[in-house]
Amino acid sequence: MEIRPILSALMRSKTGAILVALQVALSLAILANALHIVNVRQEVAARPSGVAAEGEVFHLLARNLRPQGHNEELALQKRLAAAARAVPGVVSVAQVSQAPLSRNGSTSGFAANRLQSNSAISAAVYATPDSLVKTWGLQLLEGRDFTPAEITEIDQNVTEVFPPQVIITRALANKLHPEGGSALGMPLFLGTGEDAQKLQVVGVIERLQTQGAEVGDRGEYSVLFPVRLTGDGDALLTIRAEPGQRDRVMKETEQAIRAATPDKLIVRIRSLDEDRDVRYRTDRAMSWMLIAVSTLLLLVTASGIVGIASLWVTQRRKQIGVRRALGARRIDILRYFLTENFMITSVGVAGGVLLALGLNQLLVSQLEMARLPPGYLLAGALVFWLLGVGAVYGPAWRAASISPATATRST
Repeated sequence: MEIRPILSALMRSKTGAILVALQVALSLAILANALHIVNVRQEVAARPSGVAAEGEVFHLLARNLRPQGHNEELALQKRLAAAARAVPGVVSVAQVSQAPLSRNGSTSGFAANRLQSNSAISAAVYATPDSLVKTWGLQLLEGRDFTPAEITEIDQNVTEVFPPQVIITRALANKLHPEGGSALGMPLFLGTGEDAQKLQVVGVIERLQTQGAEVGDRGEYSVLFPVRLTGDGDALLTIRAEPGQRDRVMKETEQAIRAATPDKLIVRIRSLDEDRDVRYRTDRAMSWMLIAVSTLLLLVTASGIVGIASLWVTQRRKQIGVRRALGARRIDILRYFLTENFMITSVGVAGGVLLALGLNQLLVSQLEMARLPPGYLLAGALVFWLLGVGAVYGPAWRAASISPATATRST
């Protein structure tokens, strides 16, 4: 087919062709970046927390409204943990200061040496007198778990000095010591300056997300301390149930906890799955919004192509009739309009690729987004080429079906 007649016809109808190309370009730029954001958010939401069996783990927070001393609070904590362990279906119980993905907890600053003026990194602090390695199924890469002799009991109203033994995540070890090597012999300090407390890394775990589950490696900067804390009246227990028994165990554990003490307790219980759902609720909502916007853009672009193609068919009825009278076949007319639309769409795709890269560069610089992989641009181009062919096919078929007598009849 000759391209020159098509170009000549487009030059006489530049406005429509330009509008369609611009629509394709803008839609491609937005679609590619929107789907990239959706995919990134889905990957973030699906990250493993480090807990081996999330669907079997839940957390129980018991708050005593009656003021207690250090020893009395210790006794209550141990009594509540023992009551939870006695519930049928409970595999493991550990007291802990906070839970991953809960969006509630504390962090502290850690450094590789005392000379640093500022903390090298902020990490989540998990204080526990029990084995989180066992209860959460954390994967030890180096070293060991805490021993009973290392467990200390601290009243937070009296001192904030933690025991020196710690277990850290691999992400934190790599951040503090990017040169590599075994983290067990590497220096680690809580705080900075001369008053910084030197710590001993006794173990390195594969991962454990922080309470905020931040995006990137920061979401896995966590430190475990072997300590039982008192002073705030709270006892947070993390409990792993047998497979398929979690919901029943949650109910029975709450009953057992309330029966373990005559004191009035405020009990809040929530599964790790619920924490994950709440943590990523906004991300899911944004993903669905972007998917809806992308779908709307495709529909608007398709309707624009159909409208312009239908207008051109109406304007070229006599031209089509003359061509049919001179021997043009239906397939020739159909191919003409399909080729014309493909050329317009290709111009739009080329502009859309440039716009998509520019928009992604803006997102990278302002929002720390990941760079747009080439696959999204290629997929977007294919989508709009196919969309253009599909949208113009109906008007093109109607044009090919016009009989020469009808098209050339005077009105």
